[in-house]
Amino acid sequence: MARLMQLFAPGDREFFDLFEEAGTNTVRAADLLDQLLRGWPESKELGRELLICEQEGDRITHDLIRKLNNTFVTPIEREDILTLASGLDDIVDFTEEAADYLNLYKIEAPMEQAQRLSHVLLQCTRQIAEAMPRLRGFRDINHFVVEINRLENDGDRITREAIASLFDGGIDPMVVIRWKDIYERLEAAIDACERVAHILESVVIKNA
Repeated sequence: MARLMQLFAPGDREFFDLFEEAGTNTVRAADLLDQLLRGWPESKELGRELLICEQEGDRITHDLIRKLNNTFVTPIEREDILTLASGLDDIVDFTEEAADYLNLYKIEAPMEQAQRLSHVLLQCTRQIAEAMPRLRGFRDINHFVVEINRLENDGDRITREAIASLFDGGIDPMVVIRWKDIYERLEAAIDACERVAHILESVVIKNA
């Protein structure tokens, strides 16, 4: 396999560089959201940094697509490059949306379940970032996939509990709607992590 990797042209290795950059960016975004929710509303300025992460994610995606359009032979299937790039971008997009909703909806204080979900998301992105370098040698990433699946199940459970709690105790319907939107964005970001893990697993299996 090492000899195979040596056959990759420098341009081919740029794909892996960009994927690792995207993985690191997902961690940065998730970490900012985690800090934002732990310190809200005093931490709301972190939303600007999160927007920069979202823009950086878009830049990386555009770089991958441009590289793909200018490369005749790619190190992995073209469809896999597009799907993986899109999945990584989705994680950051949903993360930034959750943060944006906190400000748009003028949330006064964070819900404890939202803080728990943001921490699950952060753990998921860390697993993705750690798994991403293994794509270069198409090395086994099963451990990371299993852990992300476990975290996603935790996220589902927390989301169900969080939404159910919104309908207890006569909470203002507008508060229910706002927090339901935020929970759904957090869940979508975690789900996007699981999709990326499955894409990575598929790529590794096909190329091992």
